[in-house]
Amino acid sequence: MKKKLLSYVKEIILFIVVMTLLANILSLYKSSDLPKSALTLVNIKLIDNKSYALNNKPLLVHFWATWCPTCKLEASNIQMLSKHYEVLTIAVKSGSDADIKQYLKENDLDFNVINDSSGFISSEFNIAAFPTTFIYDKEKNLVFSEVGYTSTLGLWLRMLWASF
Repeated sequence: MKKKLLSYVKEIILFIVVMTLLANILSLYKSSDLPKSALTLVNIKLIDNKSYALNNKPLLVHFWATWCPTCKLEASNIQMLSKHYEVLTIAVKSGSDADIKQYLKENDLDFNVINDSSGFISSEFNIAAFPTTFIYDKEKNLVFSEVGYTSTLGLWLRMLWASF
């Protein structure tokens, strides 16, 4: 019995390692078409009608959608990070400002959101899948880009790296 249980545990660990590797390879492949240039967003207006000014800190820019199940899974990771780092999220084709505010309220989220209702901003960033995350250093040079789910620890380590 103990030997069989140990065998199952080894298989589960191997499965997790293989799936993690495949997910990272897929993310690397999908992110190859993303822009590598410095961030040039200007005149940023959030859904609460406040203006958002870029500052001299590392910044995480996160493209997501209310209709995206993976985005919903990752939202708590983005929320946690937003309490310690600069985070700017862009809700793509997710309805009106009121719709997005309701979604945030229902899911206990309060990070900064731009409503990209037409998909213009996401097309400028060549976004093809959600969620997609960019991490910029304090000079707004791209340090990392990710397509798909990223853990809180993964995001935290990338933001820490961007801080140096």
